[in-house]
Amino acid sequence: MRPQYHFRRVGEDIHIWDVRKLLERAGELPVTPVPLSGIGEIDEPYWFSEADRPATCRAIMAHATQVAGVDITYPILLCAEGRVMDGMHRVMKALGDGHDTIPARQLITTPPPDYLNMAPSDLPY
Repeated sequence: MRPQYHFRRVGEDIHIWDVRKLLERAGELPVTPVPLSGIGEIDEPYWFSEADRPATCRAIMAHATQVAGVDITYPILLCAEGRVMDGMHRVMKALGDGHDTIPARQLITTPPPDYLNMAPSDLPY
């Protein structure tokens, strides 16, 4: 898997997790169906929430292309509080295809971030 990161604003800080480490941590957790109606990110700014990442038509199309190619049988990953840490493209595909639930693993505890307040271009890829 190529390096991927999950970014989340917490107060004034940007917390950043290495998705590969999160998936390793979640490896043996049970997979359960999660109602899409409970995934708050569906109705919040997600990919384009920062001023330096405008929602251009090209950027939206790049995400639409990713959504079209995902496998929604692969579980998404939720933090201990139920927020998406990996799999938002799968969530959007499930929503677009009319599903009510999506398979998910949920962390028991959310680990501390791997990085803090770093620009995406400064992360190791």
